[in-house]
Amino acid sequence: LFQVVETNLVAFDCHWIIINEEINDADVQELVRRSIGRLTIIRQTFPVPQNISQRCFRGNHRISSSLCDPKDPFSQSMEISNLYIYDTVLLLANAFHKKLEDRKWHSMASLTCIRKNSKPWQGGRSMLETIKKGGVNGLTGELEFAENGGNPNVHFEILGTNYGEDLGRGIRKLGCWNPITGLNGSLTDRKLENNMRGVVLRVVTVLEEPFVMVSENVLGKPKKYQGFSIDVLEALATYLGFKYEIYVAPDHKYGSPQDDGSWNGLIGELVFKRADIGISALTITPDRENVVDFTTRYMDYSVGVLLRKAEKTVDMFACLAPFDLSLWACIAGTVLLVGLLVYLLNWLNPPRLQMGSMTSTTLYNSMWFVYGSFVQQGGEVPYTTLATRLMMGAWWLFALIVISSYTANLAAFLTITRIENSIQSLQDLSRQTDIPYGTVLDSAVYEHVRVKGMNPFERDSMYSQMWRMINRSNGSENNVMESTAGIQKVKYGNYAFVWDAAVLEYVAINDADCSFYTVGNTVADRGYGIALQHGSPYRDVFSQR
Repeated sequence: LFQVVETNLVAFDCHWIIINEEINDADVQELVRRSIGRLTIIRQTFPVPQNISQRCFRGNHRISSSLCDPKDPFSQSMEISNLYIYDTVLLLANAFHKKLEDRKWHSMASLTCIRKNSKPWQGGRSMLETIKKGGVNGLTGELEFAENGGNPNVHFEILGTNYGEDLGRGIRKLGCWNPITGLNGSLTDRKLENNMRGVVLRVVTVLEEPFVMVSENVLGKPKKYQGFSIDVLEALATYLGFKYEIYVAPDHKYGSPQDDGSWNGLIGELVFKRADIGISALTITPDRENVVDFTTRYMDYSVGVLLRKAEKTVDMFACLAPFDLSLWACIAGTVLLVGLLVYLLNWLNPPRLQMGSMTSTTLYNSMWFVYGSFVQQGGEVPYTTLATRLMMGAWWLFALIVISSYTANLAAFLTITRIENSIQSLQDLSRQTDIPYGTVLDSAVYEHVRVKGMNPFERDSMYSQMWRMINRSNGSENNVMESTAGIQKVKYGNYAFVWDAAVLEYVAINDADCSFYTVGNTVADRGYGIALQHGSPYRDVFSQR
């Protein structure tokens, strides 16, 4: 059960049914204290005599006071199996006594476990019948056997909490069961009806696209709102029949605990009972659950990152990109050097030109011939000497290798889109330090990263790395006061904004310049819910809807 609590499997939308006769009152209270979801417990109960003087007497048998007194610490720590062992020994003793009184005892003198030819005890079946016909009033109550071998005096009680029961709220008895009358009580939830007509609720919110947005703002008239959370609220109002008045939290914050223990923002409006309901992109967190009530989640929540897309520029010299500048300089120097060598070889050993040829072996012509062969365009000067042909053969082989490498690199450069930004997940964001990132100061995201990052037993080092960046200069360097400020900081600067994934995706899709992209965590570890005053009578009604 402790592992269930530690792995957050007792949230608002969970219902645990525990069937365990060994669970005692202390265990029940601990379960209710640690769990926040619905809890149903089925356990065995034993009748306690109302007369205190008769509690330790069962017929002609007297029981130790440490066992029969329900307030005794030793009695409270006794397991059910130990109570049955005690009554079993008592039942056997009564059966033995009955057989001796009736003088129907079968001797066990001939029994031995050493000799293989030992005959079985002849009183076994008779003894079993005596036990079945007998009975005893022990620690577990009346212990006897029906025809089918079962005990007809077994009693069970069914305990349960209401849906979304908060910490330490207590537990109530839902019903009881016994083999004769069956179930006595009701385990059926009350049917939800439109029973809130005429009720006017005061709703506090925080503007957060796409959950809550102002749709109409006419001077002198109440503002009209729209968004995903407003649609949920409107559907509840239509179904249940209530009306509502909505206003924005004065400080435009969701709320966080202050130094004096009070809360500000939306949560503070509920704590001080200035509002009945709080709705926006409000996540269910343990700290908030301690001061307000939440409905069951109506949407999963995950953390995302908003980043600015790399600007695409047209490069007039993209054709030079496959090779480095130093390599281009070496190629140009090689063309000049080979052209000079060809000229010198032809000057020392002039070739034989055809009659009437107007071509001369000048330095200019040699350079032009080497360049033309490099770009695979041929040449005009016929060099016929052996030295020149050997030189040009080596040059052509070199040119073939260089041109082939350039063509392959150019094709890859032009067809493959290079990813300028390598941040594709929260892990990538935490590993780099070139792009600073942050969130809204004192928000749920801020507290989530802080708790995870400062936990020495947290297995994922991502949160500790993120917390070091977010907590620079005590959080004032990389964090913002509102989500809109974080979005603007991403658009006009080198910055990444960590916030609710649903909000960031809406911002990226609806950006006029299409300058944003988002990455996030696909695992939903929390959810969005509607906050109500602590102990609000509307919590169960809203959750069941």
